Amino acid sequence: MGTPRTLSILGSTGSIGRSALDVVARFPERFRVVGLAAGQNVDLLEQQIRTFRPAVVAVARPEAASELAARLGREAPEILVGTEGACAVASLGEVEYVLAAIAGSAGMRPTAAAVRAGKVVGLANKESVVLAGEHLMAMARASGTPILPVDSEHSAIFQCLVGHHRQDVRRLVLTASGGPFREWSADRIRGATPAEALRHPNWEMGAKITIDSATLMNKGLEVIEARWLFDLPPERIAVLVHPESVVHSMVEYVDGSVVAQLGTPDMRGPIAFAMTWPGPRLPLDLPPLDLAQKGELRFEEPDLARFPALGLAYEALRAGGTAPAVVSGADEAAVEAFLGGRASFADIPAAVAHALERHAVREVGSVEEAIEASEEGKRLATSYLAARARAG
Repeated sequence: MGTPRTLSILGSTGSIGRSALDVVARFPERFRVVGLAAGQNVDLLEQQIRTFRPAVVAVARPEAASELAARLGREAPEILVGTEGACAVASLGEVEYVLAAIAGSAGMRPTAAAVRAGKVVGLANKESVVLAGEHLMAMARASGTPILPVDSEHSAIFQCLVGHHRQDVRRLVLTASGGPFREWSADRIRGATPAEALRHPNWEMGAKITIDSATLMNKGLEVIEARWLFDLPPERIAVLVHPESVVHSMVEYVDGSVVAQLGTPDMRGPIAFAMTWPGPRLPLDLPPLDLAQKGELRFEEPDLARFPALGLAYEALRAGGTAPAVVSGADEAAVEAFLGGRASFADIPAAVAHALERHAVREVGSVEEAIEASEEGKRLATSYLAARARAG
């Protein structure tokens, strides 16, 4: 079996991080956790430390670090703070594999740190590629860093490409569940509440990604991610709504063949695939896919009139440069405002469109420039929403 693979998990208390640690717990002979980075969920992080015994952890704020140290006493690992701490966890010398699962633009710097350090990166933080895809992939080539997709759709594409010639690919087809509002009218969608938007029909995820699934912005960000991960132009990346979420994505080849990856919706599958690549798959003992029980699998074209966020993501990708980062930042701000009761559901794509229209696109030459463009998107969206609120 060999020695266990050494891991750092960025975003360990989030849904992806928890699922990854579940895989680790099932196969302790295969993996050893060296580093964990989390936000402010001290209760869960304390449990994870006691279970997996990492050497180094990072938390978002000093007060969380102090509380954690007091709780753990002599059993406390080295505790670091903030983005710098997460970057250190991402680049620990003895770590082979880094799961980058810190949500949002906050995950950009730690993901880049892992790439610079030459780690194998399991990428669940799509914003890193959305904000600075061309720059990040160039960094990965320079450091010889494999970036392995963890998002279920990109993992599916990756699996569908294995054993095939890249020059034979005609297009990629990302599937989307359609979210909770797939069958709603445009008027009803505009008035959706946070509680309604958070009721995803197939997946249990964090609040931000669940809202993005409801607007289809999540699929738009995945299109941008796929463009850089698989080096294909936007016109060769399509989206199909597939409410059953059984076909996770597909690759169409030049001879007309379509290779699809199917499976029971469970993020432990793509997480484990990336954690073991290029080794054999793990026997995860997940519920088997019963296609006879499913009965039928449906596919629909996305409705860009009801879900304009997807079209905005394509527009940003075609504009290039800093445009995707601005869209990502504007979406973060608008979703936060919606969840906080300061914006309507319809305000989310409207704020993104406003930010994209007002932004002067420029090239991305560094991680810092990408983050600044994302921050600009947040500012533009926030000012738009404030003006809307003042207008009544």
